[in-house]
Amino acid sequence: MFRLRKLSIVTDEIHHDGGPDAAVPRRRGAVLAVVANPFAGRYEPDLQPAMEALKPLGVTMCEKLIAALGGADGIDAYGKGAIVGSAGELEHGALWHAPGGYGMRAILGEPKAIVPSTKKVGGIGTSIDLPLTHFNASYVRSHFDAMTVSVPDGPRPDEIVFALVMARGPRVHSRMGGLEADDIRGADGLR
Repeated sequence: MFRLRKLSIVTDEIHHDGGPDAAVPRRRGAVLAVVANPFAGRYEPDLQPAMEALKPLGVTMCEKLIAALGGADGIDAYGKGAIVGSAGELEHGALWHAPGGYGMRAILGEPKAIVPSTKKVGGIGTSIDLPLTHFNASYVRSHFDAMTVSVPDGPRPDEIVFALVMARGPRVHSRMGGLEADDIRGADGLR
């Protein structure tokens, strides 16, 4: 149903952001899957059954991204997004809400925070800012971030780019106060 054309992985290792070198560089990465959009060019009134078909893709992408980041240990931020090709509609990107989050939650040990998400309709080479927040408490300011990604040859009009993003640690020069990762209570996914 969502035939995979291409899978791309991008990783960053951030040593500084204009200040002193971080004691431990921040790692973040994204995995992007370019898939056929079975709903391109037509209106489908019931999209929800298609979310189940995307769950295995979410798991596979999560596993590949974790491997690219050197393992799950220390990963503490996540997010997801989708770019729908021009023959599709924004709601086709919303198909990724449950499957994208499902894959990461299943493999990262059931984190508590909502998986932040973004989506858009765009042409070939469109970039998207994938939001990142701490995976156990959305109010941890040190982990508010975004990673801009794109696929140079996608999405074609009849495709969707589904993406996952993860990071290890806070921004390298985080100093905005608020809830700290060490102070998370972990009960509601917020604090």
